[in-house]
Amino acid sequence: MITRIIEKKIEKVLKQFPAVGLIGPRQCGKTTLAKQIQKKIAAKNGVYFDLESPQDIRKFENPELFLAAHQNDQVIIDEVQRMPELFPIMRSLIDKKRKTGRFLLLGSASPALMKDSSESLAGRIYYIEATPLLLIELPNKTGTLQKHWFRGGFPDAWKAKTDEAFLLWVDGFARTFIERDLNLLFGISFSPQLMFKLWRMLAHHHGGIWNAQSFSKGLDVSAKTVNHYLDYLQGAFMVRKLMPYHKNTSKRLVKSPKVYIRDSGLLHYLLDIQHAKNLQYHPQLGYSWEGYVIEQIISLLPNSVQPYYFRTHDGAEIDLILVKGITPLASIEIKYSEKPKLSKGYTESIKELNTKYNYIITPGDEEEWPLSKDIFSIGLRNFLEIKLSKICG
Repeated sequence: MITRIIEKKIEKVLKQFPAVGLIGPRQCGKTTLAKQIQKKIAAKNGVYFDLESPQDIRKFENPELFLAAHQNDQVIIDEVQRMPELFPIMRSLIDKKRKTGRFLLLGSASPALMKDSSESLAGRIYYIEATPLLLIELPNKTGTLQKHWFRGGFPDAWKAKTDEAFLLWVDGFARTFIERDLNLLFGISFSPQLMFKLWRMLAHHHGGIWNAQSFSKGLDVSAKTVNHYLDYLQGAFMVRKLMPYHKNTSKRLVKSPKVYIRDSGLLHYLLDIQHAKNLQYHPQLGYSWEGYVIEQIISLLPNSVQPYYFRTHDGAEIDLILVKGITPLASIEIKYSEKPKLSKGYTESIKELNTKYNYIITPGDEEEWPLSKDIFSIGLRNFLEIKLSKICG
C-alpha cells in the first residue's frame, strides 16, 4: 500500500466540515484511499455506496429517507456526479444535523461542471483534488523517475509488469473514457472519433499556446465547440490549462494559456511511444519532461500559491512561476539536461519578476548547484522534497 500525501489533509478536513469532496480522474485511487480513511476514523460507523452499481442506485429511490437513516454513519458516495439531485438533499440533512465528517463524496468531474454541487453545498463542503500517484509518493530507487515519467501515475499503469502491459491498460482506459465516461460525467453528446482526434492533436501540441481557431480548422468544427470540448477534458482532469502571468510588468506579454496532457503516461500513449527508451529520441521529449515536472509541482502546491507561465512577445520565457497573492515567489525553468545552461530570456525575465527563488530543474539526482549568484540547478526529486515547501512558506 502506497501512502498518499493528501491522506492526512482529508482526515483533517473531515473533522471540520460536514462534507468533503474528493475529486480527481477516474482510476487514480480515490475509492481505495476513501475506504482506507473510513476504516481508520469511522470504524463500524461507515457505509459505502457506488452510484455506478445498479444495486446501490436502487437504494437511493427515496434518497432523503435513505440518507436520514444513516445520520449517525460516515457515508461515502462514489461517482456522486451521477446523481446531482442528491446535493440539495444532503444540504437539507446537514442543516438539520450539523455533524463533521458526515459525507465523503467521490467524483470524477470538476465541481464547476457538476450541476447543483457547488451551489447546494456551499459553506458545507471542502473539495480536495486527488491525483494519480506522485513521484515523491514512490520509493526512491534507481529507475523510479524514468518509469514514472514514461508510464504516469495511474496505479494500474504503474503496477503493470511490462511496458506492453502498461500500453494495453492505458489503451483500454482512454477508449472507455472517450466512448463512455465523458458522456456519463457531463451528459454531453459528441462524436467519440472527433474527441479522440482532438485528444491526439492536444498531445502533439503539448506545452503549446492554446489557439482554438487552429484546432477548429483541423477538426472542421467551430472554435466555440473546440473550447467546449477542452473544458470537458479539463473538467475530467485529463488536461491542464496553465494561465499566463501578466501583472506588475512593463513588458508586452502573451496572454493565452498553455495546454498540457496532465498524465505523462497518457501523453506517451497518445503520441504512440511504445517503450521508455523510444521517448529519448522523440521530438516531444523536452515538452514531455516540461509537462511532467509542472504536474508534479502543481499537485503539491498549497491553495495560497498559484502557478503560471511567463512569456513576452519578444520571446523571453519562464516555464513556471509560483505566485502568492500578487508576489511572484519562484521562477522555474525545466530542462532535460544534466548540464543546463542559462538563457538570456530566462535571466531577463527573472530581473523583470524579481523572484527570490530561481531554479532550473533537471532529471538528475543532484542537490542544489549554483549556476549564477541567484540561480540554481537541482534534480526534480530534491526540489519536490526539500525546496518546494520552503518556497511556498
